Amino acid sequence: MGYEAVLLFAVAFFAAWLFFFASGGRDATAGWPRYVLQLFIGLVFAGYFLWSWLRGGQTLAMKAWGVRLVAVTPGKALLRFVLALVLVPTGISIVWALFDRDRQFLHDRLAGTRLVLALNK
Repeated sequence: MGYEAVLLFAVAFFAAWLFFFASGGRDATAGWPRYVLQLFIGLVFAGYFLWSWLRGGQTLAMKAWGVRLVAVTPGKALLRFVLALVLVPTGISIVWALFDRDRQFLHDRLAGTRLVLALNK
């Protein structure tokens, strides 16, 4: 998760930079522009994860760790993303993986996806 956090920081920075220039340099740290910026960054994050999972089953961090997401369809990828938004920050999904016989996260079980070791090519 550390690798993904570093990458997401860069993605958020780039998204905020795009937003700043698209809005004509308007201050987006207060009022309604702040919420629009947060929504925009959230949509960019969702796009990054969904595009990565649907394109090859891996984000850049998943490639570094040698894991791949399988059984992915657009609906399952979106469900996995939404479930992970709720279950990972609360720790529920991570604790679940400690006791799961296949070491799968709860959000993967519920979404019908599966993490596997990626074969190096």
